[in-house]
Amino acid sequence: MKQFSLQPEPHSSGRNNKDILSGLNEQQRKAAAHVSGPLLIIAGAGSGKTRVLTYRIANLLQKQHALPQNILALTFTNKAAREMQERIQGLIGEKAKGLWMGTFHSIFSKILRFEAEAIGYDSSFSIYDTTDSENAIKLILKELNFDPKEIRPRTILHKISDAKNQLIKPDQYQQRFVQSTLDDITARVFVIYDKRLRQANAMDFDDLLIKPIELFEEHPDILNKYQDRFRYILIDEYQDTNHAQYKVTKMLGAKYKNICVVGDDAQSIYSFRGADISNILNFKNDYEGAVEVPLEQNYRSTKYILQCADSIIKRNTKQLEKTLWTDNSDGESVTLLENFDERDEANRVVNYIHDMKLRHGFNNNDFAILYRTNYQSRVFEEAFRRKNIAYQLVGGLSFYQRKEIKDVLAYLTLLVNPEDEQALLRIINEPSRGIGNKTLNALLKRARNSGKSVWSILHNVETADLYKPAKRKIGEFVQMIENLKDLHDSGTPILDVTKKVLEKSGYLKALVEEGSAQSLTRRDNVLELQNAIAYYQQNNRTAKLSNFLQEISLITDSDKYDEDKPAVTLMTVHASKGLEFPVVFIVGLEENLFPMGPREGEEANIEEERRLFYVAITRAEKKLFFSFSKLRYKFGEEQRQARSRFLDEVDPGVVRTETGATIRQKENRFSGNGNDGSGNSGTEIEYDWQTPKKTRKPSTPSIDYEYEYDDDPFRVGVQVVHPAFGPGKILQRNGSGKDTRVVVFFKNRGQKTLMLRAANLKVLQ
Repeated sequence: MKQFSLQPEPHSSGRNNKDILSGLNEQQRKAAAHVSGPLLIIAGAGSGKTRVLTYRIANLLQKQHALPQNILALTFTNKAAREMQERIQGLIGEKAKGLWMGTFHSIFSKILRFEAEAIGYDSSFSIYDTTDSENAIKLILKELNFDPKEIRPRTILHKISDAKNQLIKPDQYQQRFVQSTLDDITARVFVIYDKRLRQANAMDFDDLLIKPIELFEEHPDILNKYQDRFRYILIDEYQDTNHAQYKVTKMLGAKYKNICVVGDDAQSIYSFRGADISNILNFKNDYEGAVEVPLEQNYRSTKYILQCADSIIKRNTKQLEKTLWTDNSDGESVTLLENFDERDEANRVVNYIHDMKLRHGFNNNDFAILYRTNYQSRVFEEAFRRKNIAYQLVGGLSFYQRKEIKDVLAYLTLLVNPEDEQALLRIINEPSRGIGNKTLNALLKRARNSGKSVWSILHNVETADLYKPAKRKIGEFVQMIENLKDLHDSGTPILDVTKKVLEKSGYLKALVEEGSAQSLTRRDNVLELQNAIAYYQQNNRTAKLSNFLQEISLITDSDKYDEDKPAVTLMTVHASKGLEFPVVFIVGLEENLFPMGPREGEEANIEEERRLFYVAITRAEKKLFFSFSKLRYKFGEEQRQARSRFLDEVDPGVVRTETGATIRQKENRFSGNGNDGSGNSGTEIEYDWQTPKKTRKPSTPSIDYEYEYDDDPFRVGVQVVHPAFGPGKILQRNGSGKDTRVVVFFKNRGQKTLMLRAANLKVLQ
């Protein structure tokens, strides 16, 4: 649940000039105390790698080896960067201010803002997200007379992204990498897409990594400036770096060679994004004399969970030597849930969560359900809603990706960068102002033929071959944007600018006048965007609209996760990287799902899938569940599933299997056999999650896995305690099963009526 190790903080503080490294273990201390030369920290799961990075930076500053501006720390999430910054300040106070710390994309976009003119950009350049890039490519495909329904823009973008991350330029791709019809189409699109981005004064996510390389190669003086500035470079999650990230950091570190990388080859899971595991495997070859420090003590998980993880990852052939160990307790065996189908799987998992909350005092945010692909979340969401358990979905549609939010952000983007074609096309007729597709197509055609931007064409619309009403409406739109831009350029606070945009554009008014439930929800979302801008403005004295737009364009899935939200977390295994939870369910452990089967003619990367499974296992602190289904709906048809090969690779000494009663009932229904194969016809077997002891109860046709209690402690007259209301006494009890309600008189809060299953009451002894 938290992003840092459970290892306790040392009592001493660097502010008193005490040894801030005294609370680290021997290997952590060795890594944190290292000063000069290349350093490779092999940090196993839960071994405190972020802690070591934090203390190493604090030590460099406290011992005055470096000034804050001489340190560059690169992470893979904004959240990790913020938390590291806060921890360093907690250790050494004001000395920590001025650090360059953030994600690769945020740090290099900042450098590019300073140096944009050197490579032909304006410092107000836009950053295209995936949707913007796909829309631009969709438009290019249409212009090339390809149907975007047949040639998917996302596929083309993925191939272009791969090429960029390998530092392959459009002309090189066209000359050397065309091996199929799709490659040929990609090459043609790539050339035009690159020109369109530059014309729109825009960069996509990949450009934020490759443009700095172009900058440094073309301007050695600028490279030298940043080499002198960043005398100490620290990189987290080095196993996830791609070729572009590898090269740009190698360029920056070439002068002083004080480069420290932290990572775990066993957690390299992003090859589909271009991550290259050889970067960490070959680090000592790249940097002569590099010191290697392994962190092998795990502070997160129980011995059984760690033994389970080790039995999996040792089957991979490409890995660095390390042996994880822990002083934590043995803990509980890993529980394997065998299910009939995906609905049975969801119901059982949700009922386990419900039961563990009641019996053992867990909270909603102690639980995580991890799956291989996003579509698996649907049945779990339905099961949680039926059970009235709060959940948060990480990796779904982001707030900033909602249509109405992107519309408003497009208006704001035009005020900073009016050349942004995608922003302009998005809102020129949103809300409707009578500028239809015919007019837009004519404007686009004129722009393409003249080699000018659409914005420049709009400025000279009087010369265009359009009807007078269309010219008038376009003129009104241009004047509105110019007036709003003048307001922004005059230094008006960004919240006031946003309010004026919503007023003058008529966007908010249109949502209200539509009056549907959907439009009113969109209005509420727009108002929430205003709240976000107000908060940003309040916390940034010199708040700039361009900075706000940049910040939200670089939000990652991990940044969307709220560890304090009282809700069960549903996410892909990829999104769970760097997080930890007391209880973890890894679901859908079936062949061709986890591990994922081959795609588009490529061979399945089983070693990476195994690393992904290892990452999932090592998110768990106290209790771990595996789950698979015998049947699953695919493409509208029910298909039999084979259990994942990974389940047969796990050390059998740490796993116990539970075959759900509903499986036997449904299989008996299909087979016509009235017993469960054990000689106990019509009997369900139920397990308590803490012990393998069996209890029996009469069979029921319900697929819900309900729990009964032989000795219910919540009787009338019993003294109880509630986490919020404090101590009290049960006065009444009504209903039965999951509908049981109790009336409790609390000493400090008076009388309350509570649903017993959700009240989290504990009996006072």
